[in-house]
Amino acid sequence: MQNLTQPALPIPRPNLQTAPITAVLLILIPITFTLVFTLLSTSFEYPDILRKPVPYVLERFTAGGAGLIALWYGMFVSALAFIGIPLLTRRLFPQPNLLLDLGTIFGVLAGLVQALGFARWIFLVPALASAHINPSSSDATKAAIAVVFDAFNHYAGIGIGEHLGYLFTALWTLSICTALVSRSKWLGFSGAIFAIGILAGLLEPIGFAWAGTINALSYIAWSVWMVVFGITIWRIKRPNLGATS
Repeated sequence: MQNLTQPALPIPRPNLQTAPITAVLLILIPITFTLVFTLLSTSFEYPDILRKPVPYVLERFTAGGAGLIALWYGMFVSALAFIGIPLLTRRLFPQPNLLLDLGTIFGVLAGLVQALGFARWIFLVPALASAHINPSSSDATKAAIAVVFDAFNHYAGIGIGEHLGYLFTALWTLSICTALVSRSKWLGFSGAIFAIGILAGLLEPIGFAWAGTINALSYIAWSVWMVVFGITIWRIKRPNLGATS
């Protein structure tokens, strides 16, 4: 007889060995990312600071010191750690499914491109900030630094980290939701709604300012959804391998 206290999810019992680590990642990574993002918002005015003049950004970055770089490293590591989620989540659904396979690829790419976007704050911006505050730097040098910063901010930050990050995160989420909706409609449909909200961020660079607000709110809701998904997975009991059917 089916255990009525067990959450109804389309995950066959023989494939639950990876469930605990999957649940831990689903819970910890969104919490860690949100915590570090909040600290960056309070200590570095992120992401609003990206709309400020380059000299102001670099001066604030320099003032943040090693602690600020550590926060960016936390964002970088969180993005890389996210790669494990789509890989492990796919193992919970062992049936052949092309959509889930494609979704797994998108999920891995989501973590990778966001990590590449954050990496500039660890490996590039410190050198630019140091050169900018150097008393011997000429006005021409500072102007060149501003051009480099803006170029990487638009390419690695907005283009790769945000634009592709939004796209791949949403596509992975939608693929997972198609597997969830048949057994947990509220979890599947809510995740799909949040994924569509994340996709709205793709419209911001082409002039739709409201898209940025929808994207930000959707990311918050999506992070909560990830935690709830993780808790749901954690509550599923692992199979008793010694039991007979």
